[in-house]
Amino acid sequence: MADMSCSAADLLPLLGAAPNATLTAAFICSRFDAVSAKLSDATYAIDNTYLLFSAYLVFAMQLGFAMLCAGSVRAKNTMNIMLTNVLDAAAGGLSYYLFGYAFAFGGPSNGFIGKHFFGLSDFPAAAGFDYSFFLYQWAFAIAAAGITSGSIAERTQFVAYLIYSTFLTGFVYPVVSHWFWAGDGWAGAAKADGNPLFGSGAIDFAGSGVVHMVGGIAGLWGALIEGPRIGRFDKTGRSVALRGHSASLVVLGTFLLWFGWYGFNPGSFLTILKSYGSDKAFYGQWSAIGRTAVTTTLAGSTAALTTLFGKRLLVGHWNVTDVCNGLLGGFAAITSGCSVVEPWAAIVCGFVAAWVLMGFNKLADKLEYDDPLEAAQLHGGCGAWGLLFTGLFAKKSYVNEVYPGLPDRPYGLFMGGGGKLLAAQIVQILVVAGWVTATMAPLFYGLHKMGLLRVSAKDEMAGMDMTRHGGMAYLYHDEDDTSNLPTNFGANRVEPSNNSTPEHQHQGGRV
Repeated sequence: MADMSCSAADLLPLLGAAPNATLTAAFICSRFDAVSAKLSDATYAIDNTYLLFSAYLVFAMQLGFAMLCAGSVRAKNTMNIMLTNVLDAAAGGLSYYLFGYAFAFGGPSNGFIGKHFFGLSDFPAAAGFDYSFFLYQWAFAIAAAGITSGSIAERTQFVAYLIYSTFLTGFVYPVVSHWFWAGDGWAGAAKADGNPLFGSGAIDFAGSGVVHMVGGIAGLWGALIEGPRIGRFDKTGRSVALRGHSASLVVLGTFLLWFGWYGFNPGSFLTILKSYGSDKAFYGQWSAIGRTAVTTTLAGSTAALTTLFGKRLLVGHWNVTDVCNGLLGGFAAITSGCSVVEPWAAIVCGFVAAWVLMGFNKLADKLEYDDPLEAAQLHGGCGAWGLLFTGLFAKKSYVNEVYPGLPDRPYGLFMGGGGKLLAAQIVQILVVAGWVTATMAPLFYGLHKMGLLRVSAKDEMAGMDMTRHGGMAYLYHDEDDTSNLPTNFGANRVEPSNNSTPEHQHQGGRV
C-alpha cells in the first residue's frame, strides 16, 4: 500500500490558531493512523487468503496427476503409480521444508542458491514472506516431481521414486526457482538490483521452464537410462501401443489439472489487492489476474482442438487421450507468458504447442523412447516452446505492469521490443536443460548401476501391484496387454528368469 502516515505538524497550518491545535492535530493523526493500520491488515489478509486459495488449487493438481497417471498405465500398475504420486507430495513436503525452500528463497544470498530459512527457521521473514508463500511454493515443487514420475512409470523400483523425488524437490528444482524467481537470482526478470540479464531477465511467470522443463527433462533422463517397457517396441523397432487402462481416469485427471491451473498461473501474482495507477477505472492487478486466467484457458482449448483434428488427419480417428495431452501441452506452454500476452496470442501459443507435442511424440517413436504419459515431450518440449513464445509475444504495457521499475525493459520481438527478451528466454532453456541433465542424469545412472532403478523382467510382466504392493487395485483384464501371457508372438515374448541381473533387467522394449 502507499504510505498513509500522518504527522501532526502537517495538520497545524490547517487548524490555525484554534485552541489546543497541537492536541487536536495529534488526536486526528492517531485516528488516521489507526485506520491506515486496519487497511494494511486487511490488505495483507486479502492477499494471503488469495495466495492460500491458489496454493490449494495447485495442490489439487496432485489429484489430477494421480488420476491421469493411473488411467494412462495398465491396470496391473495402478496401485504403484498412485502410491508414487502420494509420496511425491509427502517426501517432497519434508525435503522442501528442510532444504528446498531455503535453497530457493533463502535470501539475501548469491545469484546461484539461497542460504537462509532451513527448516523454516526465523520464519515468517521480515522481507514479507509468510507461511502461505511457503505452502504455495511447496505445491509447485511437488508438481515438478509428479511430472517426472509419469515418464518412468510401469518399470521403476519404488525406492528409486523416493530417492529422486526427495533430491528433485529438495535441491534440483529449488536451485532453478532461485535463479528465475528469487529477487537475488541471477537470471530472473524480477531481479532486485535493477540489472537483469540482457536488461530484461527471463520471464517465466508461472514456470514453463522452472517447473515443466525441470520435471520433463528429469523424466527424459530417467526413461532413457531405464529403457522402454517390455513389449513397447518389436524387433524391427516398430512401435507397439501399450494402452492405458482407463480413459475415464485420464479425462478426470485432465479436468482436475485444468481446474488447478487457475491457481498455478493466476495465483503466481501472489497478491491481488494492488493498483497499477492506470487511468482506467477499476483496473489493477485483479484485472491482470483475470486476463491471465483467460489466456490460460484459450491456450489449452486451442491446443486441445488442434490435437483433435491434427491426430484425425495423421492417424484417422478421434482419440480422447491424445486430446487431453494436447490440452495439457497448451497449458504447459502458456504458463511462462500467461500474464504478459494478449488473449489472441495465447491462441497462437496453444496451436503451436499442439504440433510441438505431436512432433516430439513422432520423434520419440523413431528413437524408440518410451514415456507412458508423454511427460518429457509434453512438459519439456511444450515448456521450452512456451519460453520462446514469451520472448516473441510479450506486450510492453503488460510487462511493465507485472515487472515494474524498468520502463525501458525489452519485451516481445514480434511486438516491437527487440530480441533481448528472446535471448534471455533461450538462455533459460539452455541452463535449465544443462542443470537438470548435470544433476538428474548421474542420479538415475547411479541408481541403475546399483540395481535400484528398474524392476526385474518377471516383476514387470506380472505387474508391480501384485509383486510389490500386495495385490491389484481392482480385478481387470487388459485385452491389449500380452506381456504377461504365454505366447509365441515373437516381439512380445520374454522368458522370465530369476537369475536376471540389473544389467539385463532393462534392455529396452525389444525382446
